[in-house]
Amino acid sequence: MASSLMSTQCPAPVLDAALGQRVFARLHEIGFDGRGMTRPSYGEGENRAHALFESVAWEHGLEVRRDWAANLFITIPGQNRSLPAVMTGSHADTVPCGGNFDGAAGAVAGLLVLCAWARAGYQPERDTTLIVTRAEESVWFPISYLGSRTAFGLLDPALLDTPRSDDGTSLREHMLACGAQPELCGRASVLNAADIDCFVELHIEQGPVLLEADVPVGIVTGICGSTRYRSAVIHGQYAHSGATPRRFRSDAVMAGASMMMALHEAWRQVEAEGEEMTLTFGVCQTDPAQANFAAVPGRLELVIDIRSRNEDLLERMNGLVIEQARRVESDFNVTVDLGPRTRSTPAIMDAGLQAEAEKLAASMNIPVVSMASGAGHDAATFAGQGIPTEMLFVRNENGSHNPDESMEFDDFLYGVRLLEHLLRQRASRP
Repeated sequence: MASSLMSTQCPAPVLDAALGQRVFARLHEIGFDGRGMTRPSYGEGENRAHALFESVAWEHGLEVRRDWAANLFITIPGQNRSLPAVMTGSHADTVPCGGNFDGAAGAVAGLLVLCAWARAGYQPERDTTLIVTRAEESVWFPISYLGSRTAFGLLDPALLDTPRSDDGTSLREHMLACGAQPELCGRASVLNAADIDCFVELHIEQGPVLLEADVPVGIVTGICGSTRYRSAVIHGQYAHSGATPRRFRSDAVMAGASMMMALHEAWRQVEAEGEEMTLTFGVCQTDPAQANFAAVPGRLELVIDIRSRNEDLLERMNGLVIEQARRVESDFNVTVDLGPRTRSTPAIMDAGLQAEAEKLAASMNIPVVSMASGAGHDAATFAGQGIPTEMLFVRNENGSHNPDESMEFDDFLYGVRLLEHLLRQRASRP
């Protein structure tokens, strides 16, 4: 077959929209918890989702394999298999009570592209592979990009003892239950950046930018990194609310409030200076067994999540978190245990891929805007390995990590069409 963007010996690939709808419907059946989607990392729901993708791939004659960590790889072979491969993909796990499109949209998109190529008899110049990663959602294991990190051999074997948040069972045990081989961590063959031409991940937008712009697709310029404290605790002293004057108190809630407001004011200042970041306290709770309306609270649990594309800013803010923790210890007579810090590195998307995507979108009359990603994605792991990487966002109402994700299927098809053209353009190069 002659090498070209589309061979004259086979019809142009046609996306099977009905297949996409069936896969989304099946994923909903697999993950529905009565309110939203719950497919825990290395759990039964994630297993069944991976099996669904594998089944569709086999039906279309695609190559299927799994690595030692049970990441799924679906490939349409290229004419020259020695060339670096084109890759796409995303994940199939969800946060607790999440939506049906976060992660899954990118995996379904890649599947539709490869199935369309197979049906059309199109063989690209180079291998084109969909990866459906494991464990992208770090709410289950506090490890950013766990699946894609294992794929590149970046996981410290010591982390295999990390317990899953819902049941306390280790990552190692969950991997074994899913048919993975954790004993091969650090020894198995893994992805090599030199063997990958590019990686393009489609994902729903998890904020309101595309809605505000009234545009279906976003071309991502970069992915924010993060610094996080997932298990911070402020220890004070329980005391009678009426009998304890302020000067005698060790009030954990007031200490936490002071610390949070100081960090929030620093965020305001960062924005006033033209820099970009977000700050979130996603958990802030007293102990329901001891806290009550007539007691000075002696314990406060909180989490701190700071994100930015500027790594220096992340480090400055991390220093401020520590500084404020020490300040409130003195001001409120408490002890602050921030717990372990976790972090992820910002990632810059490839300028060449952005330009290609913009040019293709214009030729296809698909309205697009350039934008940053405030959330983390497996694409950051690929970019961190020096691989040309790009993300495409699809408009999605009601945000993400909640049951009300609302991606219009027509918007999804705009994104998949753009993904297909971009992958085909890259995969056709000799």
